[in-house]
Amino acid sequence: MIEASGIDHIVLHVADVARARDFYAGILGMSVYRENERQVFLHAGRQGVALFKGERGTGGDMNHLALNVASGTYESLKAELERHGVAVSGRPGDDHCIYFSDPDGHRLQLMFAK
Repeated sequence: MIEASGIDHIVLHVADVARARDFYAGILGMSVYRENERQVFLHAGRQGVALFKGERGTGGDMNHLALNVASGTYESLKAELERHGVAVSGRPGDDHCIYFSDPDGHRLQLMFAK
């Protein structure tokens, strides 16, 4: 039997690879480890996110991507996103998560220690 030991990367389809790279690296602090004009691979800790140029750059290819953050409070993380013009929402009754969308409409969530 194959025993998966983790997730190497997920793929998100984006309309503009450079714009998506700037969002994920510049705002969310992921590091680029491979790229060309049609795709970019980034590390988020030990996991990877791959952004592929594609027709489905509308965020409809998944429900949401939850990202762990190393530090910060709800208020500081929300303020940082809003400083970059990112609209933020939450989940009623839970002040330990922040929802927002990337430029292609993929729904993202920040998770931090309670």
